[in-house]
Amino acid sequence: MSKFFDETMQGLLEAVAIEKGEVPLTEKADMPALTYTAIEKEKELIDELVNIRKQLNISQTELARLTGNKQQVISRIEKKEHSPSLKLFYSMVSAMGYDIKIVKA
Repeated sequence: MSKFFDETMQGLLEAVAIEKGEVPLTEKADMPALTYTAIEKEKELIDELVNIRKQLNISQTELARLTGNKQQVISRIEKKEHSPSLKLFYSMVSAMGYDIKIVKA
C-alpha cells in the first residue's frame, strides 16, 4: 500500500483516538460553532494529497473541474486555509484515481 493510504488510514484511526481524548486538538477560531481540528494529521494528509496531484501532473484547476469545485477551493485547502470535509477530501482522492481504506494498525 502507498504512503498516502498508510497515512490516510492512520488519520482515520486517529479519529477513534480523538474520540477517546488521546489526540491533542486545537480550537479553530472564527467558526460559527465550537470547532476543533487535529492540525498535524490534517496537514500531513493535505501535503500528501498535494504531492500526489503534482506527481500526476494535475493542475488545481483540473482537480477542481474533476471534483465540481472552483480552483480557489483547491488552493485554500492546499494552503491549509480551509479544512475539507471528508466528502470533499474523498472526492479529491477519487478524482486522482485513489481510494481510501481503513486497515487495522
